[in-house]
Amino acid sequence: MRHSFEEKLNIVSKVKSGHPIGFLGRTFGICPKDIRMWVRRYDKYGESGLYRKKNASLSGVEKEQTVREYLEKGLSLASISNSYDISVDTLKSWIKKVRSQGYSALYEPDGRGRTKDSMARPKKKTALTELEKLQVENLRLRAENALLKKVKALVEEEEARARLNGQKPSTN
Repeated sequence: MRHSFEEKLNIVSKVKSGHPIGFLGRTFGICPKDIRMWVRRYDKYGESGLYRKKNASLSGVEKEQTVREYLEKGLSLASISNSYDISVDTLKSWIKKVRSQGYSALYEPDGRGRTKDSMARPKKKTALTELEKLQVENLRLRAENALLKKVKALVEEEEARARLNGQKPSTN
């Protein structure tokens, strides 16, 4: 659940005035881990640390540096996430990736984004050869044929159901 800046600031000020984190968590229905993170961010960045941040992507070198600080230097996830301004969950996913695939996995693209659809029209700037034109037409006709077969099967199924119920098939 996302919390507004005002809500975060209100809770942090209550923690700073001496209210227990566990009590505030139960009262407001917020995980104490999140409250502790807000307090750490407030201590380091002031009020600006409580604003929602844009997802900034780190380079592979920066990712590797953060993971090495955890694995080799033994720093806590919370301190690393606070110093690099990234979430603990993101850091955990990088550590898991390094343990299974090695540091080189941090330098690869994460695989998000559009994938090329096999039915999409090819985007070529050069004119298509005769063979390519025929292949494109063949692909289109196969798709059209499959669609017509599916429609025919659905119509036949509907007519069979109507016959079982003793109804006459519609003329549509």
